Amino acid sequence: MHFKQNNKESKSYVQGLRRFENTLPRGIKGILKKNGYNYSEIISKWNFLVGKSIANCSYPKSIKMRKGNAGSILTIAVKRGDEITLEYAKKEIINRINSYFGYALLNEVKLVSINSEKKKEKNSNKKNIFSKNFEKKIEQIKSEEIKKSLSQLLNAIRNV
Repeated sequence: MHFKQNNKESKSYVQGLRRFENTLPRGIKGILKKNGYNYSEIISKWNFLVGKSIANCSYPKSIKMRKGNAGSILTIAVKRGDEITLEYAKKEIINRINSYFGYALLNEVKLVSINSEKKKEKNSNKKNIFSKNFEKKIEQIKSEEIKKSLSQLLNAIRNV
């Protein structure tokens, strides 16, 4: 066993194995202390926890943990028009998530509506501007083979 002193701190190191908490990065420790693993578990198992019908029109946006075991607030982003469905399913969502974790993790569910159509329009406008700029640059290339291959690539990007 080795001893190392560094500014009033003495740490002992054992060759080979280390404690698990010492191997984690600093930022991860804070998230784990705030029960961030609960949020990641909710995100990864969202379809299983709430069912496919609710999962198709919503996703968990954030979770706010309170001190101690006083419960927490889950914020769910919902597609516009499906708010009523989730409003009636709030208690069911809370019960399913709490039963999955085995204790009263959630106390409340808040709904935030999103408009997915605007995002699609913005993305399509960006693609059009993107493709027009590249078309101009492709036309300036002298080699026909490179022009042809780049135009095929641009068409493939537009179709996605």
